[in-house]
Amino acid sequence: MVIKADERGSDVSNPTKRIRWATQRVTGPKERHVRQSILDRFQHRKTTSSKKKRQSGDTSHLDGITEEPEESEAGDGPESSGRRIYFNIPLPDTAKDEHGHPIAHYERNKIRTAKYTPLSFVPKNLWFQFHNVANIYFLFVILLGIYWIFGNPNPALSSVPLIVILFLTSIKDGIEDWRRTVLDNELNNAGTHRLVDWNNVNTSEDNVSLWRRIKKATTHSIISTYQSWSFKRKGSAAGGKGYAERAMDNRPSIDTRQSHRASVFSVQSGASEDGIKMTPVPSPQPEARHDVQNDMLAVGDRPPTSFSFDHDDNALTANGHPSQIGKSGKDFVPKFYGSIVDPFKQVSGRARFKSDHWKSVQVGDFVRIYNEDQIPADIVVLATSDHDGQCYVETKNLDGETNLKVRQALHCGRTMKHAKDCEKASFVIESEPPNVNLYQYSAAARWTQRDIRKPEEPGTEMAEPISINNLLLRGCSLRNTDWVLGVVVYTGQETKIMLNSGITPSKRSRIARDLNRYVVYNFAVLFFMCLVSGIVQGVTWAKSATSSDFFEYGSIGNGPAMDGFITFWSCVILFQNLVPISLYISLEIIKTAQAFFIYSDTFMYYDKLDYPCTPKSWNISDDLGQIEYIFSDKTGTLTQNVMEFKKCTINGVPYGEAYTEAQAGMQRRQGIDIEAEGAKVHKQIAEDRVRMLQDLRKMHANPYLHDHELTFVAPDFVNDLGGFSGVEQKTANKNFMLALALCHTVITERTPGDPPTIEFKAQSPDEAALVATARDCGFTVMGRSNDGIILNVLGEEQEFTVLNTLEFNSSRKRMSAIIRMPNGKIMLYCKGADSVIYSRLRPGEQSQLRRLTGEHLEMFAREGLRTLCIACKELEEEEYQTWNKEHDLAAAAIVDREDKLEAVSDAIERELTLLGGTAIEDRLQDGVPDAIALLGDAGIKLWVLTGDKVETAINIGFSCNLLNNDMDLIVFKIEDDKLESAEAELDGHLEGFGLKGTDDELQVARKDHSAPDPTHAIVIDGDSLKLVLENQLRQKFLLLCKQCKSVLCCRVSPSQKAAVVRLVKNGLDVMTLSVGDGANDVAMIQEADVGVGIAGEEGRQAVMSSDYAIGQFRYLQRLILVHGRWSYRRLAETIANFFYKNIVWTFALFWYQIYNNFDVTYLFDYTYLILFNLAFTSLPVISMGILDQDVSDKVSLAVPQLYRRGIERKEWTSLKFWTYMLDGIYQSVICYYMGHFLFAPARFVTGNGLTINDRPRVGVFIACATIVVVNTYVLINTYRWDWLMLLLTAISILLIWFWTGVYTAFASSLQFYKAAPQVFGQLSFWAMILLTVGVCLLPRFAAKAFQKLYLPRDIDIIREQVGQGKFQHLDRYEAYVPPGKLPSAASSEVSQPAKPDQRGGKALEDDERPMYPPSVANTGTTHNPRSQTGSDGTDYTGHRRSLEQLPRPSFDRPVRPSFERMRDSMDRIRPSFEASNDFTSAALLTRLESSHSGTPTRRTLHGSSSLR
Repeated sequence: MVIKADERGSDVSNPTKRIRWATQRVTGPKERHVRQSILDRFQHRKTTSSKKKRQSGDTSHLDGITEEPEESEAGDGPESSGRRIYFNIPLPDTAKDEHGHPIAHYERNKIRTAKYTPLSFVPKNLWFQFHNVANIYFLFVILLGIYWIFGNPNPALSSVPLIVILFLTSIKDGIEDWRRTVLDNELNNAGTHRLVDWNNVNTSEDNVSLWRRIKKATTHSIISTYQSWSFKRKGSAAGGKGYAERAMDNRPSIDTRQSHRASVFSVQSGASEDGIKMTPVPSPQPEARHDVQNDMLAVGDRPPTSFSFDHDDNALTANGHPSQIGKSGKDFVPKFYGSIVDPFKQVSGRARFKSDHWKSVQVGDFVRIYNEDQIPADIVVLATSDHDGQCYVETKNLDGETNLKVRQALHCGRTMKHAKDCEKASFVIESEPPNVNLYQYSAAARWTQRDIRKPEEPGTEMAEPISINNLLLRGCSLRNTDWVLGVVVYTGQETKIMLNSGITPSKRSRIARDLNRYVVYNFAVLFFMCLVSGIVQGVTWAKSATSSDFFEYGSIGNGPAMDGFITFWSCVILFQNLVPISLYISLEIIKTAQAFFIYSDTFMYYDKLDYPCTPKSWNISDDLGQIEYIFSDKTGTLTQNVMEFKKCTINGVPYGEAYTEAQAGMQRRQGIDIEAEGAKVHKQIAEDRVRMLQDLRKMHANPYLHDHELTFVAPDFVNDLGGFSGVEQKTANKNFMLALALCHTVITERTPGDPPTIEFKAQSPDEAALVATARDCGFTVMGRSNDGIILNVLGEEQEFTVLNTLEFNSSRKRMSAIIRMPNGKIMLYCKGADSVIYSRLRPGEQSQLRRLTGEHLEMFAREGLRTLCIACKELEEEEYQTWNKEHDLAAAAIVDREDKLEAVSDAIERELTLLGGTAIEDRLQDGVPDAIALLGDAGIKLWVLTGDKVETAINIGFSCNLLNNDMDLIVFKIEDDKLESAEAELDGHLEGFGLKGTDDELQVARKDHSAPDPTHAIVIDGDSLKLVLENQLRQKFLLLCKQCKSVLCCRVSPSQKAAVVRLVKNGLDVMTLSVGDGANDVAMIQEADVGVGIAGEEGRQAVMSSDYAIGQFRYLQRLILVHGRWSYRRLAETIANFFYKNIVWTFALFWYQIYNNFDVTYLFDYTYLILFNLAFTSLPVISMGILDQDVSDKVSLAVPQLYRRGIERKEWTSLKFWTYMLDGIYQSVICYYMGHFLFAPARFVTGNGLTINDRPRVGVFIACATIVVVNTYVLINTYRWDWLMLLLTAISILLIWFWTGVYTAFASSLQFYKAAPQVFGQLSFWAMILLTVGVCLLPRFAAKAFQKLYLPRDIDIIREQVGQGKFQHLDRYEAYVPPGKLPSAASSEVSQPAKPDQRGGKALEDDERPMYPPSVANTGTTHNPRSQTGSDGTDYTGHRRSLEQLPRPSFDRPVRPSFERMRDSMDRIRPSFEASNDFTSAALLTRLESSHSGTPTRRTLHGSSSLR
C-alpha cells in the first residue's frame, strides 16, 4: 500500500497482499539481561517511544486504526529516532558534519564472533584465565617465592605447574577460538554481488589507523600460512563435512560456496569477471504465467507491465495508469503504487554489479542475491525474478524453522532489473534503529513520483511502508527464486541475527558450584596451618636461654612478630598443594572426555538425520546424573511432528479410518486385546484404502495421486463426493476440499516425471498435510499465478484470485484467505482452533451441525488427533471494498501495524458458516512409552508442557505411559479467572492429601526426593496456570503437583513453560531437564539446569539453544541413565579423592614442622612438591574420572533404580568430603610417623660408612610411601580394575622412583646427589613402605568390606548379581534392551489389561465424580475404584450423557467402521467430561455463543496461551 495525497479508489482489489503478524517472543529476565548487554552499544540510538508516535495520528477509521501522516524532515539528524538512508539523493546539511562527511556511522559488515586476534590472544586469554581465583592464588604464591626471605629454594620451578595449566588451557581456548575465526573468515569473505562505480552517500572511506594496519597484516599473514598448510594437507580431497564435524559445530556454519549460474547471465549483457551490467533472468516458477517476450529481454528492454515507463497512450487512462478488465467484467483503475525509478534522471551508466566479499557490503548498497545464496546483511527487497514480487527464503540459520517463508518486494521497486535502474532510483528509507526482534520491522520508503507525461512538473511525494515481509535477514537462504535485488539497511553487528546471537545462558554444574565452597574450606584449613606455624615460630624465637642462642646468629625478621609474619607467608608457599589448582584442569580434561564419549555413542546416533548426540555444553555432564524432573514438549518431542490427515467431519458426517495409539491405549484400559484388535482394524483399513484408490481413479485420473502417500482413507467420502448421499452432501464435500486447497500459504514444487509429483513447502506440517489431502482427493494446487492460485479441480484447471491472506499466529489461532472465485463471488475461508471458529459463527444458525461437529471433534481429540475447524463466508463486493480500504490503511501504518491489522482482520472474520473439521495424527516417536516408563522407574518425574488442547494431551499421556488406569485425574480449570477461585480449588485438592500449603510442608517436600505414588495426575490449562503461578498461589500449586505422578500443562505459552520450570527448580531445589524441538521450547530449555534439543521437523532453534542435542526422545534414557549416572558418580569420586591426596601430602609436611619449631624447613625435595599433583598422582585420579564404571550400560538400563542415588545427591555430600579429609589426615600421620620413628632410635650407616638420616633422604622414605598409599587408595575406590587402570596406577607409582633416580644422578641436585641408590638399597625402605601402605589402607578397606557385607547399597547387590551371571542374558542385545525382556519395570504394568477388583464402594453423586477422559467402566472383566470415570460398580446410569442426546447418523448410509467403533467405545465408557468444563468438549461447543459475530469488540479466549 502506498500513501499519497490523491489516493484513488478502485472497484476491485489488487492482487494478493500477504501480511504476517509479528509473533512477539517473550524473553525471560536472563535473556533480556544478555540482550541488553549487546544493545548497550547502541544507547546513542534510542527509538522514539510508541506513545509519542501514536499522538501523531488523529483520523479514526476502524477500531482505532489511523492513517499515519508523513514525517517531517526534522528527522534528518543523528540516529536517535531511527536511521534515514539516502539513495542517489544528496545528504541534507543536517546529516553531514563540518567536513561534509555523514554524521551517521554504521557498523561494518565484517563480523567477529571470536574472542581473540593474533595480537590480543596472549594478554586477553591470560586476563580471562586469571578470573579463576585459584590461578590468582598460585600466582601470588609464585610472587612470594621470588623473595628469598620466604625460603623458596627454586622460585622458577615453582611456577611450572601454573605455567603448564595456563598453557594447556590457552591451547584449548585457542583451538576453540581458531575454529570460530575460520568460520568468521569464511563468512566475511563469502561472495555476493554488489553495485559498484556509483556513489553511496551514506558512508565515507574509513581512515585506517596504523594500529589497525598492523593487526590486519598480522591476521592476514597467519591466515595465509594456515591456508597454504591446509591446502597442502588436504590435497585434492573433496567432499563436505561429515556428520561428526557438522554436529559438533556450536554455531551453524553458513555454506558460502557459489553455485554455477551460467544460465542466468545474458550473453548480450557483456558480463565479465569484473562486473555484471545487466542480468535479465526469467522467473523460475513453472506456474507463473506471463508473456513469452518477457523471458527474451534484449539489452535495455523492459517487460510491458503496468509499471513500464515505455508507455503506450492507448494503454493508459486519463490519469496515466493502465486500464484493465476485472473478473466481474467492469472496467477499473488499479491502485497506482508508483516507482522509485526516476525516468528523467541522467546517469553515467558505469554502475555494474560486481562479485565482492560480504565484509565489503555497506549500509545503502544495492545488492543482488541469486538462488541458493545466503543473505549477506539485512536487506529490503526492491525486485525479484517473479512478476508478483515474491521470493522465498529459508530461515533455518536464523530461527531454526526449515519451512520456506514468503517475502514480498516493495511495489515501488518491482520494475527494477538492471544496474542502470539502480542508478536512476532516487528515494529515502526511514528505518527504525537496530533491535533484536526477529519478527517485526517498521520502515518506510519515500520518494518523489514524476509523471512520465509531464516531465516539467515537480512530482508528487509518495511513500510505501516496509514491514518484516519486505526484509531479508542476514543468515537466511534464498530458495526457489532466481534473483532478488535489494538495498542494505543493517550490517554486521547491527543485523538481527547478530543482535540475537549469544543469548544462550552460561550454565555451571551443581558440583562445580559446590566445589567453590569446599575450596574455601581448604583455604580455611591452610590459613589455620599457616597461622599456627607463624605463632609457634614467633614464640619459639622469642624464648631466651635455648640452644638457638649458640647455633643461630639472629633471625631474618629481627624480632618475634616479624619472624612469625614471615613464617606465615613461607607456610603459604610450603603448603600450597592444599589448594588443588590442578583439580580444575583435571576436571576440564575429564568433562571433555565425557563429552567425547557421549558424542561417540553410536546407540544415540540417529541415522535418518545423520545426527549423533551432540554435547553443546561440555561442563555439565555430571548434572545429567542428578535429574529429578523432566519437562517435555509434546509435538515433535514425544511425537514425530510428521502430520498425517486421518479424519474429518463435513456437514455433520464423519469420514476417515484410523487406529491411533491413543485409541489403542483406550482399548487397553478396557481390557481389550489390542494386538488382535489392531490387526483386525489395520486389515479393514487396508481394504478400504484399495477401494478408495479405485473409486478416486474412476472419478478422476489424478496423475498426482500416489498410493503410498494417501493417509486419508474414506471410501464413503469418495462416494458422497460423487453424489451418493445427495446434492447437499456432494456440495458440502466439494466446498470443504476447496477450503483446504485455497486457505493456505503453501509453496508448490513440481517435479516432472512419470508420474509427476508435487511437493508442498509449508510453514507448518499441519498445513502441508491439509493441502496434500486435498490433492489426493482431486483438488490439486498446481501453483500460483500472478494474482492467485491455480487448482486442478477433478481434472478441470481453474484459477482463483487471492485477494488477501490473513495468516495464522499464536494470538489469532486462525488463518483466513479471501478469494475471488471464477464466477466473480468473493469468499472468505477460515480455519483455526475449534473454540475460535465457534465463537465467530453466525448466531442462531446451524445448531444441529454445531452439535454434530462438536461431538466428532471431541472424539477425534480423544483419539489423540489434532483438530481444526473450517468455516467460510460470502462477502458482498461493497462490503469487501469498504473493509479492504481499512485493511490497506492498517497495512500502511508505521506504528502498531500488527495490532491494527489484527483488529481489522477480526472485523471481517465474523458471521461465519461452519463447514466441518479436520483431524490430523502426529504419531508418537519410536520407543517413547518405554523410555518414559524406564525414566519413571529411575525416580524421574516427567511433566508435559504443550500448546495442544486438553483432550489431545490426555490421550497422548495414556498412550505414552504417563497416565494409567489406576490414576485419579485432576482436571484443574478455573472458569471465572479469579485468584480466590483458584485458591479454593487448590485448598480442596491439598486437603485430600492432608496438606495446607505451609512453609514447613514445602521444606519437607524439598527434602523428599521419592517418587509420588501413581495414584494421581493433574491436568491444567494455560489460563488456570496463569493464576496458580501468582506469588500467593504458586507454593500451594507446587505442593499439589509434588503429590502427583504426572503433570500435564496444556495450552501454555513459551513464557509459561519457562515459568513452570523455574517454579519447580527453585521451589523444590531439584535438578531439572527440559527437552523440546521447536523455537517455542527455547525459553524452558534455557531455564532448566540441562536443556536438550531434538533435531526434528520444526528446525534447529531448540538444538542451537540447548546443552545437548539428540535425534529422538528415546535417546534421553541412555543419555541420562547411562552417561549421566556415570559422569556424576565418576566426578564425585574424583573430586573427593583429589582433596584426600592433597591432605595426605600437605599434612605430612605439617607434622614435620613440629620437630623444627615451625621454621618452614622442607622435608621433601622441592621437585617433589612441584610434581606431586602434576605427575605422581594425576593419572590414576583422572582415569577414574574418565573410565571408571560400576556396572555396564546394559545393566544401567536394565536396573534404572540405580539412578536414584543421583536424584538424592548421595554421591557428593559434605559428609563424604569431611570423611575423605579426616581419612587423609589419619593417613598423613601414619605416612610421616612411620618414617619418623624409623630414624628416631638409631643412626643409619650405609656400606661406605655414610649415613642416610639427613633431611632429603628421610624425605625420600616418607614421600615414596605417601605416593604408593595415595595411588593405591584411589585404586581401591575404583570399581573397574582393567588393565589400563592398573597400568596407569603402576606408572604413577613407579614415576617417583624414576624421577628420583634420574634427578639424583646429576651433581646439580646438590645435597640430593646419589640419594636414589643410597635409599633404595636399604631393606628398611621397602619394609617401611609395605607396612605404611597396610596400616594406612586397613581402616578404609575394613570400612568398605563392612559396608558391602552388612549395609550393602543397591549398586553392591547388582554388582554381586552381575558376578553371579544373572545379567548374562543382556549380552544378546547391543545396548537397548527391548521392553518385556526383563522383570524390571522397563515393561510397564500399565501396558497389561486391568485386573479384576471386587472391591465395592459408595455411589458418587454426579457433581462429585472426577472429571476424566475415556476409561474403563465396570465390566465383567475390569473394575477400578479409582478409574477415570469414577465408576463404583453399581448399576447407576443416571449420569448425563451428552452423546445420548445427539441424533445418530442415518443407517442407510455406508458403514463407517472407525466412527462407529469409536462411538461404541465412548457410549460404553462415556465419562462426565463436560463436567470438567473443558472448553473444547462437545457439550460446551454446542452451547457456545458466537461472541465474535455480533459485536466488533474482540474477546480473547485462552489469551495467555499459544497454539502449538
